[in-house]
Amino acid sequence: MTTMTLNAEPGALVLFSGGQDSTVCLAYALDRYARVETIGFDYGQRHGVELECRQQVREALVQGFPAWADRLGPDHMIDISSFGAIGDTALTSDAEIVMLESELPSTFVPGRNLVFFVYAAALGYRRGLTTLVGGMCETDYSGYPDCRDATLRAQQEAIRLGTDVPFSLDTPLMRRSKAEIWGLAQELGGDALVQLITEETHTCYKGERGVRHDWGYGCGECPACELRAQGFADWRNSAAKSKRRYSSRT
Repeated sequence: MTTMTLNAEPGALVLFSGGQDSTVCLAYALDRYARVETIGFDYGQRHGVELECRQQVREALVQGFPAWADRLGPDHMIDISSFGAIGDTALTSDAEIVMLESELPSTFVPGRNLVFFVYAAALGYRRGLTTLVGGMCETDYSGYPDCRDATLRAQQEAIRLGTDVPFSLDTPLMRRSKAEIWGLAQELGGDALVQLITEETHTCYKGERGVRHDWGYGCGECPACELRAQGFADWRNSAAKSKRRYSSRT
């Protein structure tokens, strides 16, 4: 586990869903900021079980990482369920998860991340938190256009202009593969954080938590499970290769 020098900024607000990526982002923020708060959204997602996982993950971080406990502040849950109804996608209904003609999976909720950051900025404005941390990534991802770096850099500028506050959108996973995200978890919190993510977080779009895989719980078939499983396998294989190389030198 590594400890970074605390950032001089007053604090950070983390978009926290209860999933793998947002949990790594929360650990990242706790490692860097003296004050960290979380914000979550109920947008009518079919995998609503992730909202239950959020509090379990927060509690596990407090119990398992005493150095971070005092830095973790309040959680804010925002009900925007009407937004999910507007989207009418496989992520907000029981529709089958398929690939669309647009070459995006039917789980794409148009504008979801844009809406998340607008709400986060409004809350951050009131709470004095001008760094907004999100787990968006355009390396190993489903192709969602609101996960792209160019999209979020444009939104950062719009939020700054619209609030007259120098908000910063921090996306530490943007250029990382899923394997590298597992590696970042290991770097930040060691085996304990990897175990916490495996046991407590939720990624599966179908909300399946009855089946335990080596990478965690999920159906194993939806796009989110496939990305998580492949990333875990790649990370573990890479770690094993590094260990063998090290052993051969000693």
